[in-house]
Amino acid sequence: MRREAPQRLADYGPLFFPAMMLIVFFVVPFATMIAVSFFQRQQGGFYVPAFELSNYQRFLSLFFANVLGFSLMLAIAVAICCVVLAIPFTYLLTRMARKVQIIWLVALLSVLSLSEVIIGFAWSTLFSRTAGITNLLVMAGLMSEAKALLPSFGAVLTGMVYQAFPYTVLVLYPALVRLDPTLTEAARTLGASPIKAFFTVVVPALRNTITATLIMVFIFALGSYLLPQLLGRPQHWTLSVLITDQAIYQSNMPFAAAMAVFLVLVTLGLVALTVIAGRKGEAA
Repeated sequence: MRREAPQRLADYGPLFFPAMMLIVFFVVPFATMIAVSFFQRQQGGFYVPAFELSNYQRFLSLFFANVLGFSLMLAIAVAICCVVLAIPFTYLLTRMARKVQIIWLVALLSVLSLSEVIIGFAWSTLFSRTAGITNLLVMAGLMSEAKALLPSFGAVLTGMVYQAFPYTVLVLYPALVRLDPTLTEAARTLGASPIKAFFTVVVPALRNTITATLIMVFIFALGSYLLPQLLGRPQHWTLSVLITDQAIYQSNMPFAAAMAVFLVLVTLGLVALTVIAGRKGEAA
């Protein structure tokens, strides 16, 4: 059945409310943030309307370039780890009994109900010297003495992967449920091992879904704020942490707005890539 194009102005009525919400809660704040990013900062934390490029020039300095590079690298690492772990986990989950799937999905949803603060302090306890997992390794004879595993990059990466993993599974689950099981059965019939059938049949069939999931987790990790502070050192802080530091503690709102504008533009660019990947998947 072919959908008819709107003929009257009233036919666009259902779009009015979403458009207004988009304008009020995104376009106006983002435009305000762009305008503030060009303001001039004065002593005492005040700023006046102007057209200054110094905020963006300062953002391109070596220090903030390193912070930006680390933030992007951390987000990429989290996205790759989540997808690599979630694909086989979700594939095996879809092959389980329906009741078992429901139990696992409820467990994943329960993780989503935890705040970032709870996750951060829970992992900080597990990585601590007094009550951490290294005490179990000492009891097993694998270590001579317990030691703290944080602050470190590994602790930050682990906490962020734990936080983003349920989202990754829930995005991949519908695509893997709809995957025709006869494809892997045909590969097995032709002599492929289970692992080879998985990588030659399942992974290529989910190419567009995997790409969209990578971008989604990357965007999610790029805005992480609390976990890098709770589990890492200052050199492990992301751009979101520095934006808050400049806006609240340094009272430098124009510079914070300039960094936030760049972060939003990167996010919008990745969302556009997700939409393009989805359209290519539909065309295929």
